[in-house]
Amino acid sequence: MPRAGQLKSSGERLSDRVAVGVLTQAFPAELVDEVLAKTGRVQQRNRLLPARLVVYFVLAMCLFSGQSYEEVARLLTMGLQGERRWRASWVVPSSAAIWKARSRLGVAPLRELFARVRRPVAAPGTQGAFYRGWRLTAIDGTTFDLPDTTANVEAFGRPPRSGRGEQNVGCPQIRMVGLVECGTHAVFDTAIGPLRTGERALARAVLPSLRPGMMLLADRGFYSVDLWSTAAATGADLLWRVRKDLVLPVIEQFPDGSYLTEIFDRGDIHHLRRGVPARAVEYAIAGHEGVYRLLTTILDPDQAPAAELAELYAQRWEFESTLDEIKTHLGGSHLVLRSQHPDGAEQELYGFLLVHHAIRNLMHQAARQADHDPDRISFIRSLRVVRRQVTDQAAFSPRQTHPRGQSHPR
Repeated sequence: MPRAGQLKSSGERLSDRVAVGVLTQAFPAELVDEVLAKTGRVQQRNRLLPARLVVYFVLAMCLFSGQSYEEVARLLTMGLQGERRWRASWVVPSSAAIWKARSRLGVAPLRELFARVRRPVAAPGTQGAFYRGWRLTAIDGTTFDLPDTTANVEAFGRPPRSGRGEQNVGCPQIRMVGLVECGTHAVFDTAIGPLRTGERALARAVLPSLRPGMMLLADRGFYSVDLWSTAAATGADLLWRVRKDLVLPVIEQFPDGSYLTEIFDRGDIHHLRRGVPARAVEYAIAGHEGVYRLLTTILDPDQAPAAELAELYAQRWEFESTLDEIKTHLGGSHLVLRSQHPDGAEQELYGFLLVHHAIRNLMHQAARQADHDPDRISFIRSLRVVRRQVTDQAAFSPRQTHPRGQSHPR
């Protein structure tokens, strides 16, 4: 390992500096400082790695996920020293120093920063983001592999055994459920928990981010009458797939082939309570066996014909494309979060979500200017541009700003 002040050879060219300008455009220094103050992470004395710099380090660590700690630190600061915008001498911190700085920072600032910036980004004229005025969104869940440490296993757990007697099978994993804007792939809310927490339980934490005028697409794994009712109470409309063995009485048949029905809680076997009205759409896909069944809160078929809803449901897979962008392209093939401890794992995951949101927001801006569908812009190419951008770093300072009237730490 090189000593402080030395640089590891990584094959990166000078132009492959971290795009601090992109990060500070999406997450201005003033916003980062507000988040640090709110979460109580403003440092009490000068350090080699001040809190604000560590926030940007975590973001850069996710932007350059294949690089070592020392290399990411060098990428963050080389421009400052080269342009003489930072008078103090700089030595590249060791991995141990960076790990301690990340531990001091914790997960709260990154979680709060995500809460400040997360939002759908499509404008009314964004191509592919709306259906008849509804903003298309999707909910789904996934897991992320973690280093196999005792702390991670105790906090998050590992996948169930295969039943053949193997011990310690698979990496520990952290579970995430998120809401994605289908047209832009922007993740606008997320809930994170241990593997033992089910997707439906985590879904309850993100449903309050739904709004009237949205349409939420969901797979059959999320269906329950209680969760359906909770989601519908937000004012958003729903289009969810349900199991083919779910009993759906036909109350009224509509000309487009859909029908009015009622859904009942599983505990209400004899339907003693009034059911929840819904509209059912059934259809088949060429080359696939069986019938697909969808439920929607849109009861009037003139507002959303059955054939259009059946075609629209395929938009749910935009969530899978979003995960591919984060896990495969941003994180690298076979992504395993590098953090050895639970707080660091959550901190790192929020870092990936923040960087992805920033890139997707920039892609949306470019699509709007060119009057294109954001899906027609390559995420891989956009990521390469962001990684290779040589930026003017004048707006970035490693030092913490201080609220008016607060003295500088000694």
